[in-house]
Amino acid sequence: MRPEPQAARYRPDPAIAEIADWLGDPVAAADFPETRLRFRNDRAAASIGLDGLSDNGWTAHFGRFEPLDGNLPQPLALKYHGHQFRVYNPEIGDGRGFLFAQLRDSDDRLLDLGTKGSGQTPYSRAGDGRLTLKGAVREILATEMLEALGVNTSRTLSVIETGEELMRDDEPSPTRSAVMVRLSHSHIRIGTFQRLLAFEERDHMAALVDYCLAHFPGPQPPEDAPGRDEPAVILMHQVVERMADLAASYMVAGFVHGVLNTDNMNITGESFDYGPWRWLPTWDPGFTAAYFDHAGLYAFGRQPEALHWNCGQFAVALRLLAETEPLVAALDRFGELYMAAIARRWCWRLGVVPKGIEADAAMISGCEKHMRETGEGPDAFFFAHRGTRGAKGEIGAMLRDYDPVDTSHDYWADSAPQSLLIDEVEAIWSEIDRADDWSPLHDKVAALRRVGEALGPPPEPSGHAQPNECGG
Repeated sequence: MRPEPQAARYRPDPAIAEIADWLGDPVAAADFPETRLRFRNDRAAASIGLDGLSDNGWTAHFGRFEPLDGNLPQPLALKYHGHQFRVYNPEIGDGRGFLFAQLRDSDDRLLDLGTKGSGQTPYSRAGDGRLTLKGAVREILATEMLEALGVNTSRTLSVIETGEELMRDDEPSPTRSAVMVRLSHSHIRIGTFQRLLAFEERDHMAALVDYCLAHFPGPQPPEDAPGRDEPAVILMHQVVERMADLAASYMVAGFVHGVLNTDNMNITGESFDYGPWRWLPTWDPGFTAAYFDHAGLYAFGRQPEALHWNCGQFAVALRLLAETEPLVAALDRFGELYMAAIARRWCWRLGVVPKGIEADAAMISGCEKHMRETGEGPDAFFFAHRGTRGAKGEIGAMLRDYDPVDTSHDYWADSAPQSLLIDEVEAIWSEIDRADDWSPLHDKVAALRRVGEALGPPPEPSGHAQPNECGG
């Protein structure tokens, strides 16, 4: 069973202040007509010592953005560039969000409180800097489902309705508005480094590498890796490992992010900034989430390729500090790391003990074949076969060769698994939009958290945990 996050005391640590003068611009939040608290994630807030805030205090900080004690005196809109559908765009940056605060959690990790829909910034271009309430509700659902399925994701901390009517081309308008606060491990993106390369800011890039290594520590490169003592090379290895694991986690979750641009790639390997996401109804590598992704660049089955490509752009940026050979050596590890991540995460969700990369790869291939031939979606498949139960025929023979883990949680006795297909998302939103009924959303959040309890913590990459650790 997954433990609840440990309660923590509030510990502000605005570490970004040391690089803030060239990394972003001070900005002010919009002055909203209303601030109606709609969602507060006290489970996440407990991990950073903010669960004791009254609703009034919560709204003051996360709706009107009064500074938290000892934290950033003013929000910071971060600067970055990025490849968007592989077209380089230097005209971006935090256009409807900002970094509001930084603080330590119960595990002493540095975390960011960032916003979405908090108003215009110097990087808003023609945008209004706002967020639809529907978009905020969708992000609550996405982050809760992903967290339950073991994906390294931002968490939706707060949603406050702001009383404005927004006009949008892709949904019925006018529509309701909101401001959201997300809790993330970092808001430093691959696109942040790309911007520094574009302006040839070598000293700033070196300082940013040092900042990332100091505040987001990770494993050291392999002993035989060229340039393994160079800070930029160390960070490259860490980002490649994190992105390979993130790609694998998407595939095992049956999740399609939709817009895997380099400005949406966090160097801590934490998924965030959810737009046109979807969960798979059936196992279809060609399934796309974004209606504007006409070429299927970010289709479900191409997500590992997309994250590998983004790692390549990170290597290009780091050429400002390091030679090509050690960066390419780090990049070349992606495939092996991805295959290892798929194996351990697939076994974890299936509830079996790994046997080894080759055996696990053959098992996974058999599972995929089964889903393609039967039309069974991934949520139903993993639920039906958890701990090798319900295994029949060819797939049954393969799975019975594995040792199962504990399946005693009462979730596994349910008649059907939890899922989050688009029809249910729309139905939850419809009740909010039509009748201002938030109970279906809160019920779904509770149900998804129960899934997380049943699955337990996801397996750590090799070097972070004991060999063959899998299950929950």
